[in-house]
Amino acid sequence: MPPTEDDATPGRSDLRAADRTWESLFRAQVEVMRHLLADDAFAALTVREYDVLFNLSRTDGWIRQRELNAWLLMSQPSLSRMLDRLDERGWVERRRAADDARGVQIRLTPAGARVQRQAGRIHVRTIERVFSAALTRQEMDELTALTDRLRAGLPRLD
Repeated sequence: MPPTEDDATPGRSDLRAADRTWESLFRAQVEVMRHLLADDAFAALTVREYDVLFNLSRTDGWIRQRELNAWLLMSQPSLSRMLDRLDERGWVERRRAADDARGVQIRLTPAGARVQRQAGRIHVRTIERVFSAALTRQEMDELTALTDRLRAGLPRLD
C-alpha cells in the first residue's frame, strides 16, 4: 500500500522527540558556551571576533565577505561592522572584488593569524577539558557524527 499524506505527517511522539532533542542540544550548547566564555582565550577579543578569525584562518587567502557570512550566525551588517573593527586592529584586510565592484573580499593578516593561534591554543584546551569531563572519546566521536549528519541533512539557507 503506498504511503498516504498522513504517513508523512509527524506524529505527536515525533514532535515531542524533536522538541526534546532540540532543547537538549540547545541547553548543552548554552552550558558549553558559558565555560568557553569564561576562558582566558577571550581576554583580547570576543567569541564572535574569534569565530571570524578562526573561519578566515581555514581559508587559503582572499574570501568573499558573503561566503564568510554563510559560515557565521551573524547578519551581514553586523559582520561588516565587525570587519571594520578587525581591520582597524590590523587583524584583517579588505579589498573590492575584481569581478564585482559591489563585492568585498577579506583575508587574515599575519597579526590576525597570530591572535587567532594564541587564542585558539587556550580555547582548544578549554574545549577538551569541558567535553572530556562529560564524554568519553567514543561519545565525542558519536556526537560529532550525529551533528555532522544533522547539518548535512538540512537545506542551505543563503
